[in-house]
Amino acid sequence: MKITSMIAIYFVTWWLCLFMVLPWGIRNASEAGELVHQGSEAGAPVNPRLARKVIYTTILASLLFGLFYGNYTLGWIGIDDLSFIANPTS
Repeated sequence: MKITSMIAIYFVTWWLCLFMVLPWGIRNASEAGELVHQGSEAGAPVNPRLARKVIYTTILASLLFGLFYGNYTLGWIGIDDLSFIANPTS
């Protein structure tokens, strides 16, 4: 696998993981017991902790990419192993 392909796959994995991690620990103003000012969205997060979520995203994406790369190089699960999906009667 070329390095550019690896970077692209990691980049896509990282973004997917970011969207999975973003809702973790979010509390809006009413859940946090804070006053919502006029012009502010009531459902907006009080403290999104984006730096922490970027770190969690990087860790999760690295683990998932490591599993993907390990499967790619070592062939743990191949197309032949997934034949039950294409032919469920056998």
